[in-house]
Amino acid sequence: MIKNFKLIIEYDGSLFHGWQRQKKDRTVQETIENTISVMTKQPVNLIGSGRTDAGVHALGQVANFQSNTKITPEIFKKGLNSLLPDDIVIISCEQADLSFHARFAVKSKCYRYRLLNRLTPPAIARQYAWFIRKKLDIESMQYAALALIGTNDFKSFEGAGSPRRTSIRTLLKTEIIKKDKGLVDCEFTADGFLRYMVRNITGTLVDVGLGKITPKQVQKILESKNRDIAGITAPSHGLFLVKVNY
Repeated sequence: MIKNFKLIIEYDGSLFHGWQRQKKDRTVQETIENTISVMTKQPVNLIGSGRTDAGVHALGQVANFQSNTKITPEIFKKGLNSLLPDDIVIISCEQADLSFHARFAVKSKCYRYRLLNRLTPPAIARQYAWFIRKKLDIESMQYAALALIGTNDFKSFEGAGSPRRTSIRTLLKTEIIKKDKGLVDCEFTADGFLRYMVRNITGTLVDVGLGKITPKQVQKILESKNRDIAGITAPSHGLFLVKVNY
């Protein structure tokens, strides 16, 4: 009997060329698919909630696959974690309804972009945050981020080649959270994201924090639908897919 399995996956994207299977490069999807096939002795198609780009990490990526197998979710979780490389961990595995689709059933996603704002660069965990030496004005960044909340055309923050029918998205929540030891987390929850959208928004908010643009200019950048006047694309290594909501 065909069963549908739902996975929640954590991975360090540093050595992966993104989520989606490619012809030559190492990807998360291919690595997990191949490992499931070893266990089931069947080819499988692993469906992710969406793509993450090269170097991007995940704390709660969701995926599903169907298989005619007697293997239980508990055994899948143990077996996969024993066979997968150290930079991928299966947080949970459960049997889902056959109608569940990890991509099409998504209601919203939460991404976190991590900044490290201090005078000295990091030696440890430098691949998980964007180091910025000059002091950021966090309050101005928080104020600027509020202008992005709601249903808008986010074309100004869209990367080239974004696979989409429309650039309109609903940004449900933004938070710029100052933490200990110079860490700053920029969190965004939306019904969907364009390619590089979080990284381009973060780059623009960093320009606000550095005083290069004013918070009010972020609203004008959004309304312009012109990528050329927004900030730089923040590097991929500071980005985490935190949670997928269904």
